[in-house]
Amino acid sequence: MKSILKRFQRLLPTILVTIGSLMIANVAWPIVSYQFFVAPQLQQTELISPISLEQTVYSAPQIIPEEVTNPLNQQVTQVIGRELDYTKASNWFPEQGFLPQGDSKITHYTISIPKVNIEDAVVSIGGEDLSEHIIQYPGTSNPGQLGSPVLFGHSVLRQFYNPDKNNPRRYVSIFSKIMTLEDGDEVLVDYDGIRYTYQVKDQFQVKPEDVYILQQRYNNRELKMVTCVPEGTYLRRGVVVAQLQDIGQNRTVD
Repeated sequence: MKSILKRFQRLLPTILVTIGSLMIANVAWPIVSYQFFVAPQLQQTELISPISLEQTVYSAPQIIPEEVTNPLNQQVTQVIGRELDYTKASNWFPEQGFLPQGDSKITHYTISIPKVNIEDAVVSIGGEDLSEHIIQYPGTSNPGQLGSPVLFGHSVLRQFYNPDKNNPRRYVSIFSKIMTLEDGDEVLVDYDGIRYTYQVKDQFQVKPEDVYILQQRYNNRELKMVTCVPEGTYLRRGVVVAQLQDIGQNRTVD
């Protein structure tokens, strides 16, 4: 018995190192795999338009003056020793002012993405708290309209992804897998009793200062979904663009 105990004591450091290495690898692998296998395919050096800019109407969300968005004149960028709260949608694009929510009878709607098991996730128009909802950036078009609603959703490491409707923390991980969507995958939006069916047509990543993705192009009906990438980090913003394909019949809202 003593010999077995001594052998175990000698092996214990090796066992602990192995377990620790496996845990680190489990956390690091999703980030490494994203950087090497996914990110190179998402690089976009310029915004490509299928028509000339003269034929396109852009309406960038208004930038609110600093004295309105930041009344205490506090610095918006990250302060050394203190992390920004990325469950607040306004911190995702710090160079862009966050508009107040406009007057609208519709303040919430739902989105479903069958490919990644998202069912009836609630979208708040002009909300702020990404731990409670997906957020539609205020000032962007509503579903079905010309232009594109821009939806922000939080992401975490993929192994913690749980979009189940019964999970009280579902919105902390709700967009963790949207960058795995492929062209043709469906995104279903139920807005004001109407179902809008979109199909994914593009995926790319941008820097936090690339606020052009919030711009509205009123010659098309699209949907943009935005999350932080690589998943579980805040280095860049991943964008999925979907095209409106079908407007369904009136649906009963529970």
